[in-house]
Amino acid sequence: MQPITDCYRRVAGRVIALCLLAVLATAAHAQENATGTTQSVPDDYYRAEFVILERIVDPADIEEKMSGREVTPPEQTDQVLWAVGQDGTPETTLDLVKDSELYLNTAAQRLERSGKYRVLMKAGWYEAFPPGYEGDPLKVSIGNWLDGARQREIQGTITIDRKRYLHVKVNLNQWQPAPERPSEEQPGMTTVQPDQPGTAPSAEAAGKAAEAPATAQTAMPETMAAPTPVQLLTWIHETRRMRSEEIHFLDSPTIGVLVFFKKVEAKD
Repeated sequence: MQPITDCYRRVAGRVIALCLLAVLATAAHAQENATGTTQSVPDDYYRAEFVILERIVDPADIEEKMSGREVTPPEQTDQVLWAVGQDGTPETTLDLVKDSELYLNTAAQRLERSGKYRVLMKAGWYEAFPPGYEGDPLKVSIGNWLDGARQREIQGTITIDRKRYLHVKVNLNQWQPAPERPSEEQPGMTTVQPDQPGTAPSAEAAGKAAEAPATAQTAMPETMAAPTPVQLLTWIHETRRMRSEEIHFLDSPTIGVLVFFKKVEAKD
């Protein structure tokens, strides 16, 4: 009977060992699911980071005069990288990470401490950029608020595309109030056309208003006044190929853009 007993012991030991392994595997799997470590990382997954800075300089000291340049209107888009409203509230359509997690945060702080720049925007997010990716333009509206023009001084878009390599296209214009001129528009100046929202009424509308009873004659609300003209100060219109984990700096006499991409692997 001894050989049979030994056989049972061996079989029972193996069964117990297999059960323990199954329990341990199930527990480990549950723990991984709870912590999210089993979530797969998409192919061509990156953290994209952008910092936009303004160079502290007197506009009068800028040698390149751009007020006469023709400016193409920015691309229309529903996607927003960073747009600051009149009340100072920022808007974005992206799921941004905390500033403290940005690799560019240190570089931005160092430039700001130099006293030559001020940081206008810091943004980073995770996204897959596979070959053939064609990104939507991302709206940017930052800088000082120009009261008369009812807009931020820096307007434009940033677009990310990828063919074989990642490319970033930056189209940013920096505006300043235009000096008082005759009613004739000058090149490089922009004004909103009449009969559009937020502009002065047309002559026909003004005539109808004049025929209204005197009690209806009120001062034109400030929101109905035509925006004051602005003229171009400087711009960045540049497309650049990106290399992963390298800091790229695109600049103009008054604007600087730091760009950084880091490819995220499963082990990260």
